[in-house]
Amino acid sequence: MLKGFKDFLLRGNVVDLAVAVVIGTAFVAIVTAFTDGIINPLLAVFGGTNDMGLGFQLIADKPATFIEVGPIITAAINFVLIAAILYFVLVLPATAAKKRFSSKEDFTDNQLLQQIRDLMLEQQRSGGGRHEN
Repeated sequence: MLKGFKDFLLRGNVVDLAVAVVIGTAFVAIVTAFTDGIINPLLAVFGGTNDMGLGFQLIADKPATFIEVGPIITAAINFVLIAAILYFVLVLPATAAKKRFSSKEDFTDNQLLQQIRDLMLEQQRSGGGRHEN
């Protein structure tokens, strides 16, 4: 049971996923700082004289009924920024590298085995096979 767990943890996809989560978490902090420092003050300009920020109040004298629109806009901007940067910085270059460095032909297992067999037969015919003394 522990061997299976070890194999699972050491699989390439799990390690790649762990690295992606750590990098993504660090990147979210950068984008959040950007939106808190630049986007939120810009949104506050549109909030008017209301101290609570961009939004509207359902009942005039109850602050608990204030619906904040600013954090929703900020979250949407965070999402779009993160998605765009990850796409252009990671996905596009990885796709281009995969196309450039991958083999032009994709073979099935049977096709590969047939090629190996044919190469071994050629070696035996040309005298490159095993020699018995």
